[in-house]
Amino acid sequence: MKAAIVGAAGYTGGELIRILSTHPHVDDVAAVSSSSAGKSWADVFSSLTGRTDGVFVDALPDDVDVVFLCVAHGKAAQWLANHPQPADRLIIDLSADHRLDSAWTYGLPEANRAQIAQARRIANPGCFATAIELALLPLANAGLLTTAHVTALTGSTGAGQQPTDTTHFSWRNNNASVYKAFDHQHLAEIHATLGTGKVVFIPMRAPWARGIIATCVVDLPKNAPDVTQLFAAAYTNEPATHVVSDLPDVGRVVLSPFCYIGFQQNGSQFLVVSVIDNLLKGASAQAVQNMNVAMGWAEMAGLLP
Repeated sequence: MKAAIVGAAGYTGGELIRILSTHPHVDDVAAVSSSSAGKSWADVFSSLTGRTDGVFVDALPDDVDVVFLCVAHGKAAQWLANHPQPADRLIIDLSADHRLDSAWTYGLPEANRAQIAQARRIANPGCFATAIELALLPLANAGLLTTAHVTALTGSTGAGQQPTDTTHFSWRNNNASVYKAFDHQHLAEIHATLGTGKVVFIPMRAPWARGIIATCVVDLPKNAPDVTQLFAAAYTNEPATHVVSDLPDVGRVVLSPFCYIGFQQNGSQFLVVSVIDNLLKGASAQAVQNMNVAMGWAEMAGLLP
């Protein structure tokens, strides 16, 4: 099978090149980038030196089976309008453009696996959204989610490859800050996915490059069942999401395709902590997970050592 990555010179594109170039079911990868066309992959991503001799191209080949869109938010829909794709070609959009579009399937496998298996247009979730939805989905499905108070910290790669004042090392290092309090763009997809209750979300910039930790506090009703069993039932057989016996830290998921979830109860207050790598389970690894499901392959193919 042949895969193509449009916008391949950014962070998520680089992760997809790394994953797909050794994927057992992918024979060829076309990395499309107008800014890097003609350069070797290793020229742009030095960690690929000695692993591949691939070269960036400036246009999408005609014979691809799946297209990953790694272009900026607002650009994916425009690219598709300018480059119409066959209806049977699998398109996975890592931008925010189609996450609320009913013509596209929302690509959170833990919630929509059956739909993803039949889809040819998949909208990959946002990174914050992935961490928060996985933390709260068992409670929402049980009707126990009224209001969740969420604080989540993300690394600088979540802001993309183009440098800004708040991703500059000298600003980010030894620093933390709140941004887009109460109105982050991922809230709409979070509420659409959970389908019940309210999420009060405070996102924060953290002094590291990659990884998200989300802390979610929910007040449970007095007659609530054993909620720990809800999480066990939801995730025991999930290949990418795992319940752990402690409150997980960011370091254990960096460079991994997993989400780890832990919890602690204090009377009626229930704390759920989830951690993911924002570039992997929060973006590129989840996109490959969606491809695997849609193609009928083992769900974690290409994602594990």
